[in-house]
Amino acid sequence: MLPDADDLPEILLDLAVPHEDIGVLVRMRRRVTDDPELRRFLEASVEELVRDLGTLGTRVELPELDWPAGPLQRCFPVYVFVAALPHTRAYHRARGVPAEVTRRTLADLGRNMAVHRRRYGRAGVQVQRWLIHHFRGELYQLGRLQFERSRTGRALAGAGPDPDGLCLNLHIPDFCGPLTPAACDRSLALAREFFARHFPEERYPAAQCHSWLLDPQLKRYLPADSNIVRFQERFRIVGSDAEEADTEPVRFVFGDPDLPVEGLPRRTAVERAVGDHLRAGGHWYIGHGWFPLEGSTSAGQR
Repeated sequence: MLPDADDLPEILLDLAVPHEDIGVLVRMRRRVTDDPELRRFLEASVEELVRDLGTLGTRVELPELDWPAGPLQRCFPVYVFVAALPHTRAYHRARGVPAEVTRRTLADLGRNMAVHRRRYGRAGVQVQRWLIHHFRGELYQLGRLQFERSRTGRALAGAGPDPDGLCLNLHIPDFCGPLTPAACDRSLALAREFFARHFPEERYPAAQCHSWLLDPQLKRYLPADSNIVRFQERFRIVGSDAEEADTEPVRFVFGDPDLPVEGLPRRTAVERAVGDHLRAGGHWYIGHGWFPLEGSTSAGQR
């Protein structure tokens, strides 16, 4: 199920796997292919991942490898995703998805590994369950933003979108530069065209987002023309979680959710906002918002 050792490096490069992790993955490949137990586990994991590929509402849970902690345990999901890659690419081709969209979407595997290396200084997959959406044909990177085929979340029930209807979940990937209004406008234009063309039987009238970036408290600290505030103003904010989510902005702004609040840097406006609010005894929350996709205007036109 895995490509041979000579072909694996090029495939990992296509998936944006960090260069320093490729040698480790190629060396460990033989342990996976030569061990009957690991091979069976890999086959079962791939079978689960590609079951009803592209079908919304299919719950997929990849099992954790019951193996002693170490590089193989941390990196095993890479082999699962690589083995599933031909299935994902075939699904994309059947939908007419351009090759560059496929490549940029699935490169989130490498981004995920880069996040893990930034935090721990070693090879590993940070959040295996997140990547399931990419390899099942549910999520696509279109410009600066990612869009996930989904249904209206319960957090938005009664807020406007059809509670039983389809909705695009909007995600903001790391390592992609500023969240400028122009970049967001371009992504939204690409999304409208992409889903109308490649999923014509599905109608997505609205986009929704669930993120600490939609916490209204950010407006107390950031200027009105900041990228984050302008991003937030695209949405009709319908509330926030009651549960505190302080580690979320620390994770995404500073790279490690476990950093002590007292020592958080204050180099940028966002760093000062996140850290100063926490040091003052405040808390951050996941906000929920949506906006219509059909006929909607850009933030700069409001």
